[in-house]
Amino acid sequence: MADSFGPMRGGGAHDGVGRSPDADPPGKEPKEPIRVLVVDDHALFRRGLEIVLAAEEDIQVVGEAGDGAEAVDKAADLLPDIVLMDVRMPRRGGIEACTSIKEVAPSAKIIMLTISDEEADLYDAIKAGATGYLLKEISTDEVSTAIRAVADGQSQISPSMASKLLTEFKSMIQRTDERRLVPAPRLTDRELEVLKLVATGMNNRDIAKELFISENTVKNHVRNILEKLQLHSRMEAVVYAMREKILEIR
Repeated sequence: MADSFGPMRGGGAHDGVGRSPDADPPGKEPKEPIRVLVVDDHALFRRGLEIVLAAEEDIQVVGEAGDGAEAVDKAADLLPDIVLMDVRMPRRGGIEACTSIKEVAPSAKIIMLTISDEEADLYDAIKAGATGYLLKEISTDEVSTAIRAVADGQSQISPSMASKLLTEFKSMIQRTDERRLVPAPRLTDRELEVLKLVATGMNNRDIAKELFISENTVKNHVRNILEKLQLHSRMEAVVYAMREKILEIR
């Protein structure tokens, strides 16, 4: 189901004389605009973003896509600076597309723009390589500001999601401290293989192909790993495994 478009306040960050406040001062060589690929399965939402971002002199929408599969192809062709992408889309979701986009366009930075406030989506997006995670309730000015910040090397997470992230990390630390009192549970050789592939960002389908087993078997292994380690997410399993030296990621 397509995400709905959040509140759109303001018409772009311009002053009254037609110059953007972020524009370069007179006499200075203007910087290249930030090239953005917009990905969302809702055509009206994509159009709204394009109109908003077109008002920004330092941002250029170079393409759009309606799902994750198309986004990977467009990213390979256009090599955008920023990919502004929804999380849940048909054919291929945004989180699944993240890893592939980073492979075909390594310099591209990905901002998830979604209505999903699920912690699992946030963790999986970060694990897949997203640099930003924003809820669609933000204003148009905040979208432009986030694009500039991420292009400048910063990370951007909506405050409510950042709070959830901090809370979860605190819980992870507490649970890890409690588990230090008992020996680490033993994983089977196959479970270790699966965990190592999970740590590289591979999804269940790719892991199944790599190990020549079914997707359901991979799901069962992942479930068993989480149960044995008493963890709640794939990301937490990888963090725990690295900390306990069950595996090392180079």
